[in-house]
Amino acid sequence: IIIVKSTVIPETSQKTILPILERESRKKDQVGFYLLTNPEFLRETKAIEDTLNPHLVVIGGQSAAASKLKRFYSNLHPKTPIITTNHQTAEMIKYANNSFLATKISFINQIASICEAIPGSNIETVAKAIGTDPRIGSLFLSAGPGYGGSCLPKDVKAIIRFSTKYCVRSPLLDAVDQINEEQLKRIITIIEKKIGKISGKTISVLGLAFKADTDDIRDSVSIKLIELLLKRKAKIIAHDPKAIDNAKAVLGDKIEYTVSIRDALKDSCCTVILTPWRDYANINNDDIRSMKKKIIIDSRRMLSDHKLNADYYAIGIGK
Repeated sequence: IIIVKSTVIPETSQKTILPILERESRKKDQVGFYLLTNPEFLRETKAIEDTLNPHLVVIGGQSAAASKLKRFYSNLHPKTPIITTNHQTAEMIKYANNSFLATKISFINQIASICEAIPGSNIETVAKAIGTDPRIGSLFLSAGPGYGGSCLPKDVKAIIRFSTKYCVRSPLLDAVDQINEEQLKRIITIIEKKIGKISGKTISVLGLAFKADTDDIRDSVSIKLIELLLKRKAKIIAHDPKAIDNAKAVLGDKIEYTVSIRDALKDSCCTVILTPWRDYANINNDDIRSMKKKIIIDSRRMLSDHKLNADYYAIGIGK
């Protein structure tokens, strides 16, 4: 029994993997071997928890082997629902799952943009309220700089491209992807509005990993923002509790790295908080005292309740 765990475009198992297996093994499917699709649903930083307690098991491939794998999972996770279907549907389930999560993020970021235009409006309260609706749910409703990581960006783009193969338009997913790209551009616009010309200015970037509690910088919004700021000839000082080494592998000596938040803020004319590390929620007036200009752009609203002696701008909060 050969099981495909990776996220692969629909029809990959049947049209790509199966012919290779038959050619190389000189055996036939369901005679010399069985091929099954079994996509994983693991969150980064939660992989062990999600492996031990999955919310769902999907098995693609209608054969005796599928029944055997189902019995295995039933014994391992007796309370977990199991869906058995064909290969292409199992593959599509994973893409639909990730695309929907990306849609929720782009949706709440769009609403956050509207909130910013309304004095006194707060996206945190909006998200909390709509999240109580069981038809919506509270997960993936945290407005921010856009989604990143090794899954959502590539999966949304992949399913959009795949749909064109069958001449199927996907305007909703196109919008999800576009909103995510524009969220980064919005941050650049806010920086320019606050400090004027970026060239020659020192900007602090707090957070390099695409999410907290990991050192993963794959498709990190922070790295993309830094690259855009470097093109505008800004001087960047960056801080992250875990991801500095990985960032150095990509950015090299183009920017300055610090292990201290205060050192990252020193002589900066603008600070951008991107990754919601818990340490950043403790920033106070002593920490920002050495900033050249006390301008803080908080994409995660981590300091929204603090009384800072600074020009403070939080994504999703109207002023």
